[in-house]
Amino acid sequence: MSFPTVPDAEPGVYRYRDDAEVAGPARFTAPGTAVGGGFGLFESAATPGRVGAVPHYHQGFSESFWVISGRLAVMSDDTWRTLGEGDFAHVPVNGVHAFGAVGDEVARFLILFVPGAPREEYFRRLADCLQRGASAEEIDAMAAECDQVNLRDWPAYARFAEL
Repeated sequence: MSFPTVPDAEPGVYRYRDDAEVAGPARFTAPGTAVGGGFGLFESAATPGRVGAVPHYHQGFSESFWVISGRLAVMSDDTWRTLGEGDFAHVPVNGVHAFGAVGDEVARFLILFVPGAPREEYFRRLADCLQRGASAEEIDAMAAECDQVNLRDWPAYARFAEL
C-alpha cells in the first residue's frame, strides 16, 4: 500500500492551561501568534452585575462566544440574548455587540477571534487601565488603537440592567 505525499506542515501546537498568560479576566488560551494567525482563542470570565464589555465593534475580525458555565447575556445590534452552558453566539466583523454575566454565578466562556487578531495587547492595556482607575475616555482611546470602537451610548445597552 502506498500513501500520498504529505505536504510540509508546521508541527501541532500544544499549550497547557497553567502556561497561558492571564490579563484581567482573559486567559490567552491560543493567541493568534501561537496558532499561525487564523484565529485567537481566549478564556474569560464575567461577574454578575457588572458589564463584561460595553457596546463596541471591530473592523478587522469577528468575535464568537461559547459559554462554559454560568449565564452570559450577549447583545448583537439591538437584541440581547442570554446564553447558558454550551450555548454559542457569533458577531460578524463590524457587528455592534456587548456582553455581561447575569444570574448568581460568574460566567466562564471562550472568545474566538477570526482571524487571530492581536487581542493580547488590548487585554493587557485594559487590565492596566482598570487597575489605575482610568477614565472612560482614556479606555475608549486605548480600545480604538486596538481595533475596538466603543459605543457607550448605544441605545440597547441600557437594557442590560433589565436582564
